[in-house]
Amino acid sequence: MNSRNAWKRILGTATVAGALAWAVLAGGQASSATAEPVADAGPGYAIEDFNYPNADKILAEQGIVLKRGDGHIVLADCGSEENLLKFLARDRADVCFKVIGDEGYLTLEIKSVHGVRTDDSVKTHLTMTAENDRVQYDIPAKTWEGVGESVDGREHVLVEIRVTK
Repeated sequence: MNSRNAWKRILGTATVAGALAWAVLAGGQASSATAEPVADAGPGYAIEDFNYPNADKILAEQGIVLKRGDGHIVLADCGSEENLLKFLARDRADVCFKVIGDEGYLTLEIKSVHGVRTDDSVKTHLTMTAENDRVQYDIPAKTWEGVGESVDGREHVLVEIRVTK
């Protein structure tokens, strides 16, 4: 046997012995099973979808459709504090929101809105719909203002709130 073939034989034997030793250390015996990526068995990704939490429950209990937002405008009890956005609507109790942070947005549906009392946000921007029209209002801080139905007599739906402090 020449020296080159001897080395191939030694290396081949060493490779097989190493693989068997690794199999014994890793799992007790050699296995022919294929490895599965650990990530496939792990938990999924947490992806923020910006949907309003408990929206179905709020709709059932209060008749307010809360859709999506950035979490900086949240539904609040109107008697809980002074500095709240307060909306007046025909045939329902007042609806209030607390602004958390320097800016925020919320898409929603509240029918027959006719008035708003803004909080201390520098600007409150409201988008409303009436029939096929979109109507927008920019209202300064701490102001009572007629909007929607009280402005032009048509029934308006509040569909978006945006605030900047």
